[in-house]
Amino acid sequence: MIKLTFVQADGTQVETDASPGMSVMQAAVNAGVDAIAAECGGACACGTCHCVLSQDWFGRVAAPEADEVDMLEFVIDPQPTSRLSCQVVVTEDMHGITIRVPASQV
Repeated sequence: MIKLTFVQADGTQVETDASPGMSVMQAAVNAGVDAIAAECGGACACGTCHCVLSQDWFGRVAAPEADEVDMLEFVIDPQPTSRLSCQVVVTEDMHGITIRVPASQV
């Protein structure tokens, strides 16, 4: 299992285990991270799973595809390392990643 840590806007940390191949969004939903609403169920159509990676981790996961880049234009307060968690696939290399949930997701 791969250990992921979600840091919510209030500073609360939620640690969870994820399996390779699942989305970061699904891991967040399974762990009860309320701010990851995932309203479209992972179809890259709503932006309610917006998260922010550190610069180091952003460069270590697969780059966002064009449809994700387009959808990120509609999230509140996008950051240079913003991602839609539904589009980030968990890999073995992600063990120990910390994912910040922006205050705009509350």
